[in-house]
Amino acid sequence: MNLTILMNSMATQWDYPLSYVIRENGTLVGRGTSFEFLDFLMQKYDFKYELVLPKFNILGSSNDTEGSIMQMISKNMLESKIIFDNASSELINSINYRHVLFSAALDEGEWKIIMTRPQESASGAGLLAPFHEIVWYLILVSLIVVGPVIYSLLVLYKRFTKDPDQQFYNLHKCVWFVYGALMKQGSTLSPTADSIRIIFATWWIYITILTSFYTANLTAFLTLSRFTLPINNPKDILSKKQAFISQRGFAIEYAIKNAEEELSYLKPLLDKSLATFTNQNNDTDILLNQVLKKNLVFIRDRPAIDHLVYEDYRGRKFQPTERLQCPFAMSKEISLKRKRGFAYPKTTKWNDLFDPQLQYLVESGIVKFKLNYGLPKAEICPQDLGSTERQLRLQDLFTTYLTMLAGFSTALVVFFTEMFFRYINSRKNRIVHKNTESQTRRIMVKPSRKPKKAFVNEAKMISPPPAYGDAIKTIFTTGSSVVGAAGSSPKPAQVESYKTLNGRTYAVVKDDHGTQLVPTRQPSAALFNYQYAYNSYN
Repeated sequence: MNLTILMNSMATQWDYPLSYVIRENGTLVGRGTSFEFLDFLMQKYDFKYELVLPKFNILGSSNDTEGSIMQMISKNMLESKIIFDNASSELINSINYRHVLFSAALDEGEWKIIMTRPQESASGAGLLAPFHEIVWYLILVSLIVVGPVIYSLLVLYKRFTKDPDQQFYNLHKCVWFVYGALMKQGSTLSPTADSIRIIFATWWIYITILTSFYTANLTAFLTLSRFTLPINNPKDILSKKQAFISQRGFAIEYAIKNAEEELSYLKPLLDKSLATFTNQNNDTDILLNQVLKKNLVFIRDRPAIDHLVYEDYRGRKFQPTERLQCPFAMSKEISLKRKRGFAYPKTTKWNDLFDPQLQYLVESGIVKFKLNYGLPKAEICPQDLGSTERQLRLQDLFTTYLTMLAGFSTALVVFFTEMFFRYINSRKNRIVHKNTESQTRRIMVKPSRKPKKAFVNEAKMISPPPAYGDAIKTIFTTGSSVVGAAGSSPKPAQVESYKTLNGRTYAVVKDDHGTQLVPTRQPSAALFNYQYAYNSYN
């Protein structure tokens, strides 16, 4: 069945590549995927239309109708006109449903986030990368808690069992056991209680598993080329308070401003001027001026965002490295989903003709084919650039340097603290010792009133003792004897002969106790004699 109706009006939004408008010979001509479907219907049912544009390039909502497509529908719903709209049907609230009919959904739009490709992966590449932030906090808590827990159990065990053989360890030793186990240093603690042994073994197993996972993950993070983005969904935008930009009057704006929509939690960013909704239709200008220069993130729907990245890549593909070829990265998570299709006035009957044909296009895969037409099958500028070689950089070891600096700084502080307390303690000990010594002298010794010079003169008049060899020789030759402590005179020793052993001369002496070897001259004796004489006369 053919229908010939002239000059039916149609309106659309500028949403490249789905729909956009050019001027040919002074007449507005629609282009894009949506108009290809409309041309198919026009050829099938033989009708013509006049293309009109809204005052503003916005769809419209209950609180945003001025100059929108929804306003055009409201003013012209009694006339024989068809309104074409490729925007989200679910964005229109119940008030608009009284004036609008929607066709079968042609596709489901997916809004994603595009941003400047960061230099470093969001998952990190340093020593802290293998574990999540929460895991590190839990490990720190366990290191702080386990030592006091072991000490508390030791106290309870000793109090209730009163076992004299149980070795008791103070809190300091328990804490150092926990630290030593973490550093694989071992421990000299050997508890005898089974319960304490189980706790020690549990901590060792825990540390073994923890260090094994850490070592494996650290190796993977430092060697594999895995790249993640800092912002993957709208919740990341909110948590990081990231400024973003999107198009005015499109799905993202209404999903944020309307309280019943799923992105309404981003509304606080509007008050902080972190959200920008622009009337600019050129996505390339937004990408270069807002995203690349101002570091904003751009929320845009597919396939527009795919065509945007592909066109930018084609202009940069002669750059020497992939990082220069792909300065932008796109999130893999979907921020928003909305169905898209045609919209009619409430009184029209065109939907009864168009909807079955549109449904055939969807079911046959023609719609999906047309949406991806002109795009390569391979992913353009993925998050992880596969050709990027992973090499350790200075920033990868930055945490190592911080750890070493913190360790040496702590050791230095502890060293000066020890020196300070040692100085205080030694000074206190000297004062105590000096006071004790002065009291002892005051009680036991009467201070001498001789001048220092008198002591020196007396020391000079003291004659040194005879040399050891001379004394021995005198005793041996004259037969002199030394008077014992009890006053008895032992039998004089008789020198039978002299012997030289190892270059030293010995006298063979025979007395009541038998025969003995007595050195006649020792170097130590001569040195003693010389030193004594030197100190006395100088």
